[in-house]
Amino acid sequence: MSVTKDFLTQVHQLYQQLQKHDAQQTDRLLRYRSIEPESAHLLGMLIRAQQAQKILEIGTSAGYSTLWLVEAAQSTAGRVTTIELDLERSLQARAYARQLQLDAYINLLTEDALIFLQQCSEQYDFILLDAERDAYTQYWPYLMQILKTKGGLLVVDNVLSHASDVEEFMHLVQENMQFTSVTLPVGAGLLLVTAH
Repeated sequence: MSVTKDFLTQVHQLYQQLQKHDAQQTDRLLRYRSIEPESAHLLGMLIRAQQAQKILEIGTSAGYSTLWLVEAAQSTAGRVTTIELDLERSLQARAYARQLQLDAYINLLTEDALIFLQQCSEQYDFILLDAERDAYTQYWPYLMQILKTKGGLLVVDNVLSHASDVEEFMHLVQENMQFTSVTLPVGAGLLLVTAH
């Protein structure tokens, strides 16, 4: 099942709307900071190529990237669990998913990602990390445990646009010989991490 024209039209309109909102905000934390469309498109392709079924997103925001993950998950008979700390943003994401009739494929949690990761006993085929970057080093020990060892893929956004913010995290990933990683110059920069 390929991406439909209707889906592309609706997510494009949503992206424009979220970008317009962000342009009016001076405080970074009030912005939605959605993933770039080309990155979102690539995420969908990776899920399809990998045939990922158990998908985790850390950092829902208003749900733009979530829609792309879920749209791809439909074709793999997969399901997306997405975590957002801000209740208002969770509700927005839920509303957008309902609008596109994708809410049946989402488990949307409003909680602290670190607590979720500490308590998580499941393994995921595909993980998107796009949250507050200063927490990534804390997340890493738990991400290693929940990323499926055979064919699991962790994707981290903003590794080129905010290279200094993720420098310590990148170092932790690269020095761990259990994992291999590559940085793609797509959007704000995507780091792809997989177990050997």
